[in-house]
Amino acid sequence: MSYWFVELLVVVFCIGGVEGLQTCLVALLSRWFQRAADTYVKVPFLGPISYLTLAVSPFCIVFAVLWAVYRVHSFAWIGQDVLGIALIITVLQIVHVPNLKVGTVLLSCAFLYDIFWVFVSKKLFHESVMIVVARGDKSGEDGIPMLLKIPRMFDPWGGYSIIGFGDILLPGLLIAFALRYDWLANKTLRTGYFIWAMVAYGLGLLITYVALNLMDGHGQPALLYIVPFTLGTMLTLARKRDDLWILWTKGEPERACPHHVRLEQCSEK
Repeated sequence: MSYWFVELLVVVFCIGGVEGLQTCLVALLSRWFQRAADTYVKVPFLGPISYLTLAVSPFCIVFAVLWAVYRVHSFAWIGQDVLGIALIITVLQIVHVPNLKVGTVLLSCAFLYDIFWVFVSKKLFHESVMIVVARGDKSGEDGIPMLLKIPRMFDPWGGYSIIGFGDILLPGLLIAFALRYDWLANKTLRTGYFIWAMVAYGLGLLITYVALNLMDGHGQPALLYIVPFTLGTMLTLARKRDDLWILWTKGEPERACPHHVRLEQCSEK
């Protein structure tokens, strides 16, 4: 993989990470610094920006720059995970799945895509392209930063357990859709879909790591296990609760029109 291509991805990741970390910190700190969050100042070329955003932005930029400078060191995974998680949270806030039909098509395509680049590409190119690109195994290259990683415990070779952003973001879009539907429908945790989708994702991830150990550490396409669990759980529960048509087409519960209610009240008077 080209050195300059990796460097470009690092720059893009840092920009996205700064934006994500800034968004998360502003949302968190605005509870204690509400006045600073609601007071804006006009900045040239950027427009109105809150004082709280201006206060946290230098910290976010310095954090990302320090990670980029020291990313080859053993402790750099902490900064990469912090920036990555903040970026994922921000993307899930911005991008929404409108209904279950779109979510099913999206996850089905990602399911096939993941299998191809992990398993099929190995037969075509004599190595798994997805794993090589993620880990940067060739000639001591750095891997691309579009993943979360954590050191393996009791590993004498100092390896990392990794999971790509796509393995979190794509199922996360479906889980966020479930949470949004539960909120609009005023469902409890037990009667809703969010908690069950989260449990299904956790089980799928657990099965992924079990398969990883059974395959002697050979990379596994996480979506091969996560998609059937999360999507299957959503479809099964929706069918059982007679919500499948609404979730599949509209993506939100039926709500009474407020104008219709007002007309009925007027007619009664």
